[in-house]
Amino acid sequence: MTVSAPVPPARVSRGARIARYLALDTTGGMLLLAATVLALVLANTPAVGPYEALRDLRVGPSLPFLHLDLTLATWAADGLLAIFFFVVGLELKQEFVAGSLRDPRKAALPIVAAAAGVAVPALFFTIVNLVAGADSEALHGWAIPAATDIAFAVAVIAVVGKRLPPALRTFLLTLAVVDDLLAISIIAIFYTAGIAFVPLLLSIVPFALFGVAVRRGVRAWWILLPLALVAWVLVHESGVHATVAGVVLGVLVPALATEKAGVTHHGPDGHEERHALTHHFAERWSPVSSGIAVPIFAFFSAGVTVGGFDGLVTSLGDSVAIGIIVALVLGKSIGITGGTFLVSRLPGLRLDPTLRWGDIVGLSFVAGIGFTVSLLVGELAYGTGSEQDDVVKVGVLLGSLVSAIIGATILAVRGRRRSSRDDSGTA
Repeated sequence: MTVSAPVPPARVSRGARIARYLALDTTGGMLLLAATVLALVLANTPAVGPYEALRDLRVGPSLPFLHLDLTLATWAADGLLAIFFFVVGLELKQEFVAGSLRDPRKAALPIVAAAAGVAVPALFFTIVNLVAGADSEALHGWAIPAATDIAFAVAVIAVVGKRLPPALRTFLLTLAVVDDLLAISIIAIFYTAGIAFVPLLLSIVPFALFGVAVRRGVRAWWILLPLALVAWVLVHESGVHATVAGVVLGVLVPALATEKAGVTHHGPDGHEERHALTHHFAERWSPVSSGIAVPIFAFFSAGVTVGGFDGLVTSLGDSVAIGIIVALVLGKSIGITGGTFLVSRLPGLRLDPTLRWGDIVGLSFVAGIGFTVSLLVGELAYGTGSEQDDVVKVGVLLGSLVSAIIGATILAVRGRRRSSRDDSGTA
């Protein structure tokens, strides 16, 4: 058997370095935070007029058979977030076929934690609004606190969890991916007002062609991108939220590296590595998602005009805002920790040996950062520009901020204690 010599590592281009930087957990989180702060500043200064004019600017073809004459904010929510959900679809496929979700016993804890982390916050939101005597319209936002923002949550773990075991990040990623799958299902089922079945059925054609192409190993953008765009347009026209198209496209990509559907990469040492197309497309599109799509969506969605201290107090007096904050801070933490604890009592199901319950509690608060998908569900529940729109944004921003601070503090303390034990040589 002849063994070929290692191939010298190729020189990394500037574009590749930028893409790698944008794909970092901390970079995505910082860009998301910067876009949010900028939107809040513009919305609460004399620049609010130009900001709102830009956000409400309509672009796109004005044709009777297409509803693509959309505002920039809608393009960000329906179009750019489809890229984010495409990456989520790739991660789902990879995890279920070849990753941590392939083994039901290993996946049980984060899956149940994710389900409880969706159900309990929804229950808390509903209870708060029922106690406050809110009407049925207010209750329509029950799913707002159900989602975890992957970009922000993983960024927090990356910053404060460096001394914590890698199993913690794996647990969070698995939980967040399942959480997103549940959120997508909720959007498709509960926040679709009406379905036009003709375009929805027609979307099967580009989806099928896309699936056949990637299974044959096709990676040419001039083939795949037009198919993806046609599928997105048809799903958008059907009334189903267009981000669902992104998930479907991601799930269609093969997650196993075969002769046809695989990509050969050269590792850092020059040796060849065969990667699945899910891995290949995730490498290509994750920088676009975390570095462009999600920050732009945040810029157009997070710009709430608070109206000073009085306006903030007024917003916090609304049962919707209170329900969101309570659900994100307490509902998420209680749901995830409680769900994990109950499942871990079953025979054969235990936490990773490197994890402790303090780690899970800290992670459960970090999972209360519900920024991106929570804002999206809020817009779907009450409508952009509605009376509840700013109230939702205040609740999501404050609830996510409080959750982030509590979770980061707990994990930072856990990391220091673990580091002290390691330095002293104790178990």
